[in-house]
Amino acid sequence: MTVQLTPIAQRIWDMKYRRKAADGTPLEADIGETWDRVAAALAQAEPAHTRAAQRDAFRAALDDFRFMPAGRILAGAGTGLEVTLFNCFVMGTIPDDLHGIFTHLREAAETLRAGGGIGYDFSTLRPAGAPVRGLGGTASGPVSFMDVWDAMCRTIMSAGNRRGAMMGTLRCDHPDIEAFIAAKADPARLRMFNLSVLATDSFMAAVEADDAWPLTFGGEVYRTLRARELWDRIMAATYDYAEPGVIFIDRVNALNNLAYCEIIHATNPCGEEPLPPYGACLLGSINLARLVRHPFTDAADLDVSALDELVPRAVRMLDNAIDVSRFPLAQQREEAVAKRRIGLGVTGLADALMMCGLTYGSDAAVARTGDWLHALQRRSYLASVELARERGPFPLFDRERYLESPTVQALDADVRAAIAAHGVRNGLVGSVAPTGTISLVANNVSSGLEPVYSPSYTRKIRQRDDTHREVTVTDYAVAEYRRLVGDDSALPPAFVDTESLTPDAHVAMQAAVQRYIDASVSKTINVPADIGFDAFKDVYRRAFEAGCKGCTTYRPNPTTGAVLEAGGDAGQTSPGDHRTLAEEPCRVCGAREVLGHPGCRVCAHCGASRCGA
Repeated sequence: MTVQLTPIAQRIWDMKYRRKAADGTPLEADIGETWDRVAAALAQAEPAHTRAAQRDAFRAALDDFRFMPAGRILAGAGTGLEVTLFNCFVMGTIPDDLHGIFTHLREAAETLRAGGGIGYDFSTLRPAGAPVRGLGGTASGPVSFMDVWDAMCRTIMSAGNRRGAMMGTLRCDHPDIEAFIAAKADPARLRMFNLSVLATDSFMAAVEADDAWPLTFGGEVYRTLRARELWDRIMAATYDYAEPGVIFIDRVNALNNLAYCEIIHATNPCGEEPLPPYGACLLGSINLARLVRHPFTDAADLDVSALDELVPRAVRMLDNAIDVSRFPLAQQREEAVAKRRIGLGVTGLADALMMCGLTYGSDAAVARTGDWLHALQRRSYLASVELARERGPFPLFDRERYLESPTVQALDADVRAAIAAHGVRNGLVGSVAPTGTISLVANNVSSGLEPVYSPSYTRKIRQRDDTHREVTVTDYAVAEYRRLVGDDSALPPAFVDTESLTPDAHVAMQAAVQRYIDASVSKTINVPADIGFDAFKDVYRRAFEAGCKGCTTYRPNPTTGAVLEAGGDAGQTSPGDHRTLAEEPCRVCGAREVLGHPGCRVCAHCGASRCGA
């Protein structure tokens, strides 16, 4: 059966995921042949006598976009190219010496070139002005070395028409934290980075109490300021130019299943994967919008039996991908094989809720989301247990210490019992990525756990002769409703977009999903341009109190770009179409217009993305 793709989905598939010869000649006639290639490649990790059966099961999981492996798998599996199937990397700990710094710069370049997005913690570098012993000089500080990384990344075209993407973190008590916070006030600086402050529990407590906060390095206190003053500086920067985000790093480590064998200081570029030094994770998403039975009726709900069938196949495919993938560095392979992290998450959540008549962020939607994510979590762990029975648990599995993790202790009793009896194949199983371009390829389902940006909007598609053709891009759930009910029917009240949601609705949904995801989630809380500063910074406090592992917001502002309210069936404006003007042109088509939010920018003209999920 030939899968019908919308024009924009066809364009992105052709540009990013379709296998081609070295001269650009297409080697796959349609996306079904892409799925055939991916299924066959991942089945190579199976024993010869079961390989064909597993290949067919994998192919069935991919059909109709029900399971969507992340972009690196779609683009690279079975191609023979020297690329990685892993989206997410955190690089090694940077030593505080010039030789080590540039060794890590080279490692970063190799990883970006192979297609991986990377994260780095720069907290290990001494602050600006600190003495450099033996040279009689002073250090330039971590932010200056981030400029070096940024310049390197600008020269690297990642595999598969993918722009390099990086996350840079710095501890909240580093003496250069204020320079880090202010770095992106310059719209030309650190454009290849997303930035996040590592906020500790003690810092959050000091902010609440308005205590003094020392900035230290190497056991030396450089200066002291009020914690609330520093917090307000972080919030003011984020209010003005959307960065830095905040990672609640103590919570990340406390809830980590693998806390007994690793410490985390950074995440991948979009934040859904907190990882240790040289940590790596690959991603995939269950498309909830494709699993709704009886959509737009009172009987609408998720087909849990289909989920029960689909999740074990997805877990097996991702586990196999670890063994068939290439790795830019040997240390990354060692980490991946020792812990066997996978990141199975969801996309199409907002569409699925609308198809069930539920308004994103409402109490009913939050409750139903929790039910769905609980079912996903439960089935993922049980599938990983079954793989452990068949193949053995991950090499660093320590039964007693693993079961002590707060996240594992919160699992259902029978799931914990199964892990105790048989072990688990994958150290962590869950992650919710932004799913930017793969959601567009799936005929524009809502991305990850995000709300729908706009029911429809107009997008220009660049043609091979360098002309542009305008097409209307319609959200998947909206298109389905129009198909079933009629083009002239008014959309039901549950059809909401970002513009109509409160920040509290975003936080509630993020917290509901995070509760059942053992790694983390990528989420941007969009707020209106006219939100007051005090109300804005309160969003971060509420995210912390709700149990989130981090918080990122986007408020339209002059530095990152003005929102272009474009779209609608007749070319009318729609405030839900969050387009911004890029600081530099897209490397694929040269356009400066992007769709999305900081950290997951998609070119509005050709579909190339910075983030890469």
